[in-house]
Amino acid sequence: MFNRSALTFSKASKAVSLSFSQSRFLSSVKNPKTGVLLVNMGGPQDSKAVHSFLFNLFTDKDLIPLPFQDYLAPFIAKRRTPKIIDQYNQIGGGSPIRMWSEKQASLLEKELDLLSPNSAPHKAYIAFRYAPPLTDETVQQMKKDGVKNAVALTLYPQYSCSTTGSSFNELHKSLKTLDPNQEISWRVVDRWSTHPKLIEAFAKNIEATLLKYPASERSSVILLFSAHSLPMTVVNRGDSYPSEVAATVNAVMSRLNFSHRHRLIWQSQVGPQPWLGPKTDVTIEGYAKQGEKNLLVVPIAFVSDHIETLYEVDIEYGHLAKKNGVTGFKRVDSLNDHPDFIAAMADLVKTSLENERKTSITYGLRCPECVNPKCEATREYFQGTTLKNLPLNNEF
Repeated sequence: MFNRSALTFSKASKAVSLSFSQSRFLSSVKNPKTGVLLVNMGGPQDSKAVHSFLFNLFTDKDLIPLPFQDYLAPFIAKRRTPKIIDQYNQIGGGSPIRMWSEKQASLLEKELDLLSPNSAPHKAYIAFRYAPPLTDETVQQMKKDGVKNAVALTLYPQYSCSTTGSSFNELHKSLKTLDPNQEISWRVVDRWSTHPKLIEAFAKNIEATLLKYPASERSSVILLFSAHSLPMTVVNRGDSYPSEVAATVNAVMSRLNFSHRHRLIWQSQVGPQPWLGPKTDVTIEGYAKQGEKNLLVVPIAFVSDHIETLYEVDIEYGHLAKKNGVTGFKRVDSLNDHPDFIAAMADLVKTSLENERKTSITYGLRCPECVNPKCEATREYFQGTTLKNLPLNNEF
């Protein structure tokens, strides 16, 4: 069942992707007063792009710290390419994340122009970390468009040095080369794990999926909030990601009045080193042994469908659940173009533009055991002023 549904969805996504990807910068906005940069990891659009995507991913020391990384990363990328191509082939041949990101960008522009006319017209741009459009290319386009004021909005609601941190480090690197005179004034939205509209979007999708269970079984469903895991070396360094994901889960459960049993679990571990657990696959097997039949997976740290939802959850974990006798295994839809999700992004940008601070106050605090000099330089660049001289602001 999950294989077929994932294939149907991904083929439809791929078809839509063609219409959204005729141009890398689709917006027709000329001379935008405000640019909004949406940052995310990206994904390969077809099998030919898989190797370069993996190479960029495994060479990113902020994301996956490896010993002898300059030598190991190319080897790992080459070795994993055939396996990952096969996985993408099972979800339609490529990642839909760019299609969804472009759709989110288009909807965000319209929402922002209505919500914040003083900063209109707005033009939304996409900067992926590991696949086109890459950060350098997008910054060049922003310069060409004459953007003078910009907000970088992370599409990772929960901050991690491995995700948002890496993307902002890359943006800083690009700006030092492509905008050395700082002609673009930047603000950044670096985290928003408990924004009310984000929580509402998650809760509504959960409620809609729960209705697909027979009424007699609905109360027995266990909500499994699944997020991408982190190496324990990163966690122990003081990364705030685990606590921010937990905050999202708690806020969603509060909105649902704690109606169901739930757990926060972690997926997508790579390699032999210890990662944050419990693992999603182990959790499914464990609850199956306990006789649980109804498990509902909630992708709580992914805002768009991509390989971790369409293949890893729908196909891989779907087969695992079926093998272990879990008859009521389902997944909640990703946020994608949910109206409340778009409203959350628009509100975040508007609030950022109206705030005296250029970042959240928390962004100024590095991990207690941070050893990455890029982190300090990036924070200083985007803060643009001394934190202690500014009032506190509301942050999500």
